[in-house]
Amino acid sequence: MNEQTPDQTMTREDIAGLRGQADVVLVERDLDALDLSNLDLGGFRFERCTFRNTDFTGCQLEYASFSHCKGGGANFTAAKLASAVFRSSDLHNGRFIGTSLAECQFVGCKLMGADFSRSRNVGLVFLETNLGSAHLAGMSFRKQTLERIDFSLADLSACDFRDAVFEDCSLRDTHLLNARFEGADLRGADLGGVRLNDARKFKGAFISRAQASALLAEMGLNVR
Repeated sequence: MNEQTPDQTMTREDIAGLRGQADVVLVERDLDALDLSNLDLGGFRFERCTFRNTDFTGCQLEYASFSHCKGGGANFTAAKLASAVFRSSDLHNGRFIGTSLAECQFVGCKLMGADFSRSRNVGLVFLETNLGSAHLAGMSFRKQTLERIDFSLADLSACDFRDAVFEDCSLRDTHLLNARFEGADLRGADLGGVRLNDARKFKGAFISRAQASALLAEMGLNVR
């Protein structure tokens, strides 16, 4: 294993020099605001690193892993993150526009305000992750079990949630234009802030009696 110890910040040239080496592990490295665009970093492991506002545009990052990292504002536009894993990392306002995210996993992450527009995301998994105000339009979550995901204020336009199961999730004040929920189990979701027009999007979904009462209350109806 080629482990890089935390003795200094790194430059693009330092990172590029590690390409082709086996089992590269970067520990507690400062990569903030670096231009790492178009580098091949497939399989790299980043542990407790910072890469705030770092440019990963077009990077090859297949099978890379990021653990306990801080990368607010990082730019992964058009990067290849297939089978990459992010754990307990802060990636708020990250850009994943047009990114390949097939089989990628985000576990215990902060992705508030992240932009996933036009990403390719077959098999993408979110678990115990905050996606508040994220841009997720057009994503498919069909038949997935969604556990402890906060979608509050997120753009879920045209998302496919058919037959999905929500467990301890929030859909509070989300944008649901053309989203589909047929067969979805919403009994484990916070539906606060849902308006009459949005409630119609849940046609064919399962909700609890308490949720039904709350939805009617949102519409100004009294349940006795």
